[in-house]
Amino acid sequence: MRTKFFIATAIVMALFAFSCSNDENNVNSEILSQEEKDGLLFMLEEEKLARDTYVYLYNLWGINQFNNIKNSEQSHMDAIVTILEQNNIDYTILPQGQFLNENLQSIYDQFVINGQISSSNALQIGATIEDLDIVDLEDYINETTNSVVISTYENLQCGSRNHLRSFVSSIENNGETYTPQYLSPEEYNNILNGSREQCN
Repeated sequence: MRTKFFIATAIVMALFAFSCSNDENNVNSEILSQEEKDGLLFMLEEEKLARDTYVYLYNLWGINQFNNIKNSEQSHMDAIVTILEQNNIDYTILPQGQFLNENLQSIYDQFVINGQISSSNALQIGATIEDLDIVDLEDYINETTNSVVISTYENLQCGSRNHLRSFVSSIENNGETYTPQYLSPEEYNNILNGSREQCN
């Protein structure tokens, strides 16, 4: 009996050690680099830029499109926050219209000025934000091998493509056009010619 007990104990300990070793390897393989952390923190604020701008433009013009899409932008922020918290990464979300990144702050301030001109300008701003978002997300996708980060960014891109289609449709319904500021003409046309996507 004593021999069987020792054998059983040894087996359990070996299995436990093997399990811990595998868990450690799995965690290590997905550890975020500083560049990946910086990318997540930047994209959190860029999604906040979209949300805050749409809140402002909805309050200014009452266009339901902004109200609907700002809710989607909040879900984009939440998706990034989930990754940050899972990886114990500190982050700060400033009040409406305030940003840690000076470039994003400058962009937001300019959107506020331009958005006051007309509702047509407001829709152009919406398209510009989604245009920028798609390109920045693609850049960060290309800079990471982390499967969770890639999957999250791709889902955010999917939403941004739908938002871009929506804004451009409204712009064209007003008899105007949108010229892509960040996407290449080919990328832009591929998105516009595609159907609305079902994002996760």
